[in-house]
Amino acid sequence: MGTMLYSKGVFLNRCFDELNLTQPDLVAEVHQAYIRAGADVLETNTFGANRTKLASFGLADKLHAINVQGARIARHAARDDAYVAGAVGPLGIRVEPWGKVGLDEAEVWFREQAQALLDGGVDLFILETFRDLNELGAAIRAVRSLCSLPVVAQMTTEEDGNSLDGIPPETFAPRLEELGAELIGINCSVGPAAMLETLERIAAVTKARLAAQPNAGRPRDIEGRNIYLCSPEYMASYARRFIATGVKLVGGCCGTTPEHIAQMRTAVRSMTPAGATSRGVRAHAPGGESPPALTSVPREHKSRLGNALARGQFVVSVSVTPPPGYRPDELLQQCRQLRILGVDVVEVSEGSKTSARMSPLSLAVLIEQQAGIETLLNYTCRDHSLLGMQSDLLGAHAIGIRNLLVTTGQAPRVGDYQDATVVYDVDSIGLTNVLSRLNHGLDIGGKPIGVPTSFLIGVAANPCALNLDDEVRRFRYKVEAGAEFALAHSVFDPADLEAFLARVADVRIPVLAGVQPLVSLRQADFLANEVPGVRVPERFVERMRSAEEAGRAREEGIAIAVELVRGLRPLVQGIQFWAPEGDLGAVGALIDAVHAAK
Repeated sequence: MGTMLYSKGVFLNRCFDELNLTQPDLVAEVHQAYIRAGADVLETNTFGANRTKLASFGLADKLHAINVQGARIARHAARDDAYVAGAVGPLGIRVEPWGKVGLDEAEVWFREQAQALLDGGVDLFILETFRDLNELGAAIRAVRSLCSLPVVAQMTTEEDGNSLDGIPPETFAPRLEELGAELIGINCSVGPAAMLETLERIAAVTKARLAAQPNAGRPRDIEGRNIYLCSPEYMASYARRFIATGVKLVGGCCGTTPEHIAQMRTAVRSMTPAGATSRGVRAHAPGGESPPALTSVPREHKSRLGNALARGQFVVSVSVTPPPGYRPDELLQQCRQLRILGVDVVEVSEGSKTSARMSPLSLAVLIEQQAGIETLLNYTCRDHSLLGMQSDLLGAHAIGIRNLLVTTGQAPRVGDYQDATVVYDVDSIGLTNVLSRLNHGLDIGGKPIGVPTSFLIGVAANPCALNLDDEVRRFRYKVEAGAEFALAHSVFDPADLEAFLARVADVRIPVLAGVQPLVSLRQADFLANEVPGVRVPERFVERMRSAEEAGRAREEGIAIAVELVRGLRPLVQGIQFWAPEGDLGAVGALIDAVHAAK
């Protein structure tokens, strides 16, 4: 459908689903072309017609109308010559355990679309192009809660047969069969050859009926247009091979024109569908079950920080940021002095991403190797895909990084690179789940990685969040996902932290409180008025105003931080300081305050 609408002049930035309402004749033309080609099943033009995707076009309020009309257009074109399948695609956002959307919420949104398609009169459902097995499971449950119509459940895979999240077919195929899909299979992403190999693997681990809808090859960029180069004859030759493997529903995805379907139809008519065969199939784990997770390393054996937290020792951390350029010599010398001052761990934050700085991971390795002090790496989700983060983290573990502070990360809005882009494949909850799996010897697809990693997993908490109920809810999810300690950033009132901790007392993990010494009235005003989620009491702002007039703003800022240390010491298991402009004297005074507050 997308290929044909694109060829008719519909721009890719349009909402194709909305055409059901605004250009129904155009959608009907596409359906009729496939009917004339001999298709037995028409998919409705509703692949992206769920609430989250429509909302990005400002069309969420038209969800029911778009899906009902999509089904009616296909029904009118099909008449009595073909079945009408309600096409349902992914939500376009991550669901748990990788994202912040719960599976129950996802199921509600899928049910909403499925009900509208039922109201339009579909004969079956095709749930397609899913990369996340959990999300596809929610879609199947949503349809099953409404009706008993046939369900075709299709994952999308890479050339190696694994899903885009790395789940092997030996895992996802039996699971889809358990969930109750009448047909299971693969669509999109790859061409016929790679799909055939994956289907042979699926046939070896399930008795379910299979479906295959490959792309017409990999797209090629030709003069600015994506062109699929597999010929109709080539697609037809593979239709025969699919059927010989046991496939009962064969078709095509991106790039598959009516001519492709016509040739495939001729090929199908020329043969009798055979039962599934295992000839030529590689040996795989019986039943497709994931191997059991290995026992994770106890917290006290993961790192010195983990050992200190496990024993109840009070810890002191100092946050540093990567300097501009690639020569951190001065910062490394400061870290050596921090070790002498009695600092337990140095947190390496991401710093500004709007100028040329070395990566926090590289700096953390240099600090541990050359300054002899353990680091806490602040790793954000902003700049990496899910699989990219998994590779990064395995590499980090291989070179000795053990302590991680997992944060979602904020998008840069200003700086030297105005056109910089960001990636938010998952948030901090999802990444905590990734780390927890690695710590149990499994990757995100459930495959063993060998010896489990031994990451100490830290997460952020904000006791002054604008939506405190949401912050509490997310904190609970983080703990459930496997967080082992938390850092509460920039606490300026112990009462705020105490109230937050009271609300999460039943899921309490060790907490470090962040103390940021104020250096000027301007900074105090900025934090108090322009930084969401930071609350600086007015009394501190007034004290900084008076101190600045007297020329002693630095001293007053340190005095306020010392007071905060005394108030926070009984509530937490550690303090993290921000050294104002590398002022190690201030850090020494604050460490003295920690010891005096025992």
